[in-house]
Amino acid sequence: MRVEVRDITKKGRLRSKSRSAPLWCPATAPPNPSISLRRNPLRRLKSLNASKNVHHLYSTKEKSMSITKRSFLAGATTLTAFTVLTGRLRAEPVKTIRMDFATYNPVSLILKNNGFMEKELAGDGINVEWVQSAGSNVALDLLKNDKTDFGSTAGAAALIGRANGNPLKSIYVFSRPEWTALVVGAASPLTGLADLKGKKVAATPGTDPHIFLLRALESVGLTDKYIVLKPLPHAEGRAALEKGEVDAWAGLDPIMAQSELVAKSRLLFRDPVLNTYGILNVREAFAAAQPELVKRVLKIYDQARLYAVEHPGELRAALVAAAKIDEAVASRQLERTDLRNSVIGTAQQRTITAAGDVLKKSGIIPQTVDIEKVVTGMIDRSFAPTKA
Repeated sequence: MRVEVRDITKKGRLRSKSRSAPLWCPATAPPNPSISLRRNPLRRLKSLNASKNVHHLYSTKEKSMSITKRSFLAGATTLTAFTVLTGRLRAEPVKTIRMDFATYNPVSLILKNNGFMEKELAGDGINVEWVQSAGSNVALDLLKNDKTDFGSTAGAAALIGRANGNPLKSIYVFSRPEWTALVVGAASPLTGLADLKGKKVAATPGTDPHIFLLRALESVGLTDKYIVLKPLPHAEGRAALEKGEVDAWAGLDPIMAQSELVAKSRLLFRDPVLNTYGILNVREAFAAAQPELVKRVLKIYDQARLYAVEHPGELRAALVAAAKIDEAVASRQLERTDLRNSVIGTAQQRTITAAGDVLKKSGIIPQTVDIEKVVTGMIDRSFAPTKA
């Protein structure tokens, strides 16, 4: 005999299904299996009620399991979020630090050539990777794009970067240079800043030479609107000047010194005060995660600076090799580079702030930017090997 019974699915729903008799309800088995459910209506009714009870039981259990699962997942999600957060707060061990070097930063050349950083950090299993910066603009890009941890720029260039969202901290002075001036060709008839009105002037945007040009023009009541600015990399600016393609060039050592000595170019205007110092910067995220390591790096950097002061011949040779220039050109650059101070103090802050005011007037920094606030937030003296 075949009877129609009701079964319970995994999802707790009842479904009809034909199976061979005898059959009993899962909850209450009949005392005599030979008694047919069809011939015993009362037992059939009890069977149906029992099925409903089982359905309720399974549904309640499923809901309970569902709530438990949701609670578990919620807890797991919270734990995962906490783990991720604490993982970010907990600094990962540093395996490599990435330093830049530049011919406009002679201290970096001594540091790199003598392996001071490598020797100090080798015991901690930290490697040192060196990347060359061809100008402040390049150094800023390397920092912003997480290609270096430390980068060499002019102070005003660092300000431009910070004002435009580059998360860096200025932490050390590697030199007080007179590394820029306004240069004209050997046969140029120009004799002063006022003569630049309407003339073509080459400069690398965002660098100290460019900022020097803007401040020099301002000193005689002019802006960059009174000249034809030719945005060129430093080396191309020099080439354009010597070919007669521009009337003046905002130069940068050592190629400025090379142009002076080789092409007999002439410095039209110079003012050491308008140079905004050589500044070492660090990525803000790196500094926040590794403050003690940043302090160690600056201590080693300062040892290299003092070594450079005590070994001028070695410093000159390092510059000759890195810049591929002769000794006379290197000597010209170094005679106008002061390495005696490494502290970012009030004087540096004033100079950078003054440059920022000119940059706002020229539209390079947005008018909405609070220069003093940006400079204050950018300069961090807490890592310095000596206090201001």
